[in-house]
Amino acid sequence: MKFRLPHPFVLLLGAVAFAAVLTWLIPAGEYQRRTDTATGRAVVVAGTYARVAATPVGLKAALLAVPRGIIAGADVILTILFVGGAFAFLDATGALGRLVGMLVGYTRRPRTVVIVISLAFATLGALENMHEEIIALVPVLVVLSRGLGFGRITALAMSVGAAVVGAAFGPTNPFQTGIALRFAELPAMTLPALRFGLFAVAVTVWIAWTLAMAARDDMRQTEAPPAEARATWRDGLLLAIVIVPFIPYVIGVLRFDWGFNELTALFLVAGFAVGLASGRNLTTTAIDFLKGMEAMLAAAIFVGIARAISVVLTDGHVIDTIVYSLAVPLAHFPGKAAALLMIPMHAVLHVPVPSVSGQAVLTMPIMAPLSDLLGISRDAAVIAYQTGAGLMDMIVPTNGALLAMLLGAQVGYGKWLRFAIPGALLVAFVGAIGVLLAA
Repeated sequence: MKFRLPHPFVLLLGAVAFAAVLTWLIPAGEYQRRTDTATGRAVVVAGTYARVAATPVGLKAALLAVPRGIIAGADVILTILFVGGAFAFLDATGALGRLVGMLVGYTRRPRTVVIVISLAFATLGALENMHEEIIALVPVLVVLSRGLGFGRITALAMSVGAAVVGAAFGPTNPFQTGIALRFAELPAMTLPALRFGLFAVAVTVWIAWTLAMAARDDMRQTEAPPAEARATWRDGLLLAIVIVPFIPYVIGVLRFDWGFNELTALFLVAGFAVGLASGRNLTTTAIDFLKGMEAMLAAAIFVGIARAISVVLTDGHVIDTIVYSLAVPLAHFPGKAAALLMIPMHAVLHVPVPSVSGQAVLTMPIMAPLSDLLGISRDAAVIAYQTGAGLMDMIVPTNGALLAMLLGAQVGYGKWLRFAIPGALLVAFVGAIGVLLAA
């Protein structure tokens, strides 16, 4: 009998239960923390780890962690509902199907389209760490990929896969590179030639892997291609309405410290604009917009439950113990070997800490002084973090957004791993070279 992984909902709840069990097995401990005045984040103080009284999480606390996690992830959840609702609403108007059909009809080089889309998502990843926002686009990308003659895996590879690689190596990504450099006490842009070179090579390797595997992707047409009337100027207008909000959002992230709340507000306006521009009145617009949000409910809940894992581990005071246990052995290795071992260390740590920015705040104040002791540059420690933690965003089962995208594409987690892990390892090899060059 062929083994199949459980439904993502069950998988995430199982991860919450497993996290609760760990709080009974792993000794409780904590680092002292200070408040960073620029970001308001609580930052660990290196060399201050100490055991604390055990606070294991019981059944009641584990169950309560689920709603607490949903509350903690409310900003991301609302973004998924509003952004996803707007795109689902656009799809309900028929405009999206007609536009995709037109693109497929005019395309003579489908692989070129895959490259262009991959570059676009990699760039957005590098600019603003695009990830959860992709959930709403997955169904459209699947239709486009199948129209081009490829399958669901290719749709995910050229979107979330490319965005993860771009985010991991993007020199300007404020949520990964930016935070890691700050808490490693390095300037905002160190070794620019190396960083931009790594970004270009890593993205190229991922696109090459995507194209190489595209021929093996399932290309059976389970959806009928769009066969409605030809696209009109109004269809283009409706598409522009849901694309334009990303422009001020990216600018806001880079210049004005915007976050998910601002993106949600932009798509609240965009959703109603789609309805009114398509000829609906306010009442029917509201009804259809809410119907679009209903389609994104499962994806939004997944993100909240994934947050519950962190809630449980934090309540049990074991996250710092995990970090301490992974970091201390590195001091016993030669400098460059230790620098390379930081990559799998960060990869393992990303399972209980699936937030890249949270992991940077948690680990870089520890890894930066450790790199000084090892005689390697702090830049090497940062690149190791980018490679290990960043690429795991397309792999770890504790990433609720990833599971939501797989659900939207109707791709099993195991099937995705068979594609993503070899590709991620190829890109990780690029990161490892970067670590050695920076060391």
